[in-house]
Amino acid sequence: MSNSRFSGVLAPVITPFKKDLSPDGSRLVAHCKWLLKQGVSLAVFGTNSEANSLSLEEKISLLDQLLDAGIDPSFLMPGTGSCALSDAVTLTAHAVKSGCAGTLMLPPFFYKGVSDAGLYAYYSEIIERVGSAALRIYLYHIPPFSQVPLSLKLIDKLVHTYPNTIAGLKDSSGDWNDTQAFLSGGWSDFRVFCGSESFLLQNMRNGGAGCISATANVNPAAIKGLYDNWQGPDAESRQQQLDKIRDIFQGFAMIPALKAASALYNSDPNWFTVRPPIVELDRNSLAQLQRQLSAADFEMPGLPGDILGYDARSGE
Repeated sequence: MSNSRFSGVLAPVITPFKKDLSPDGSRLVAHCKWLLKQGVSLAVFGTNSEANSLSLEEKISLLDQLLDAGIDPSFLMPGTGSCALSDAVTLTAHAVKSGCAGTLMLPPFFYKGVSDAGLYAYYSEIIERVGSAALRIYLYHIPPFSQVPLSLKLIDKLVHTYPNTIAGLKDSSGDWNDTQAFLSGGWSDFRVFCGSESFLLQNMRNGGAGCISATANVNPAAIKGLYDNWQGPDAESRQQQLDKIRDIFQGFAMIPALKAASALYNSDPNWFTVRPPIVELDRNSLAQLQRQLSAADFEMPGLPGDILGYDARSGE
């Protein structure tokens, strides 16, 4: 297996915002450093990062702040896909120049029903314009959101044309049959990540590379624990425990629920803030989330915490 390709657990890192809705780089740095200490890598600017609510300039600035704070770019897989080809090229080139070990790339998702030829042209143009042997692209298959699926035929053509560049794929279809098809593609050293830890054990048993999961933002060590011990005698029980926590968060709007947990366990109300059109959890939902997490003995040990001296769990 090539050391230049990702494997393991990655978090699509939630993006903190200030009260004026501008990105909060200092909190992002603190959260990323905590995630790294838990053993997971960083898929910044993913779906749960509210990436499509961030401008190109904001993404470049946040990436630079992470690097300036000493985050090792070998742990970074920023999302660089965009509906605008030029934006995708600019952000991808910046990520490569910055030393990021890979990029996670959405298809252009506004136009629906586009052909494989059109999608191939999109990815090919980015690769040719960036023009770097260091570029590693992980395709992002998320048809429930994008409504633009990536076919096996398209992937096969990309892999055969750019075998050193097309490094893998994240499957967020939510359908194991899709993941299984990607795993069975027969492409050399092609890294397949499931989009939820609910499929992690199954993915590893079938030759997968790991997972890129929203709840790795809040439950990273436990997810990494299963990845590290998927062949162990307690793998099934580890998977069941992960499913228990995942099910709690999936019972709410995912992004505000993740941010609410970060606010509660960091004792930092700034983490509640989301960018419109997403809205925060209402009081009833927040109370339900708190009760369910408490009943599950959920913890987020080692967080920066108490940044503002505010106990969000008690509201004081």
